Amino acid sequence: MRMLFLGDMVGRTGRTAVYRQLPGLIEKYSIDFVVVNGENAAAGFGVTRKIFNDTIDAGADVMTTGNHVWDQKEALGFADSEDRFLRPANFPPGTPGRGVHVYEGRKGHRVMVMNIMGCVFMHPDLDDPFACVERQLDGVELGRSVDAIFIDFHAEATSEKLCFGHFLDGRVSAVVGTHTHTPTADYQVLPGGTGYISDAGMCGDYDSSLGMDKEEPINRFVTKVPRGRFEPASGEATLCGVGIDIDDRTGLATSMRPLRIGPRIENALPW
Repeated sequence: MRMLFLGDMVGRTGRTAVYRQLPGLIEKYSIDFVVVNGENAAAGFGVTRKIFNDTIDAGADVMTTGNHVWDQKEALGFADSEDRFLRPANFPPGTPGRGVHVYEGRKGHRVMVMNIMGCVFMHPDLDDPFACVERQLDGVELGRSVDAIFIDFHAEATSEKLCFGHFLDGRVSAVVGTHTHTPTADYQVLPGGTGYISDAGMCGDYDSSLGMDKEEPINRFVTKVPRGRFEPASGEATLCGVGIDIDDRTGLATSMRPLRIGPRIENALPW
């Protein structure tokens, strides 16, 4: 089985790059399942129903999110009805939507996708991600109950991400970090067979501050006085993510490599 994950879409330029390039990538590389993080897609803050629909129409099987999931209040209205829209699973009971679901891939694979948020330096402060993932995995056997288990771990601290990956090594297909918008070089298959990367990077303009126009962030660092709102940078976006090959027999990763297509940073293809 072949999976593609694309990191946080940031604003219009990130969305446009995903919508233009994703269909061709799926066809060219015979990708069986696609996950896209969309939590920064609406002007950098949250996601609207139209953006969700457009992302699914472009070829995504699931949209994951993170700490900005409710920034666009309309997401509260469709989270319950759209099972391909995930918010972090460790929100309190009763929160709209879901954080984990099992989907059918293009070739009939049963793919469990989880969206979980870290606690270190993150707001809001959600339930313990380690206890949360244990609850979600209770009774689930990789390679038998489901063919693959993919986790978008939306977190700030590299230490928390690494420990989360090692904690799950051999029990899930892949743990991919999101949130920091900067692709890391530690993509690997862990000793037990779980694909891991601390951060997949973003789909956005890298001539920026994490996808936002850099002038206002610089101003706030220098003067400590806000002059305006953060706005998404509008230059050409780079697609960033990872490609994962998964053994159909065991559900474990056989390869995990970066995808980076666009200006500013070194390009890479997983296949």
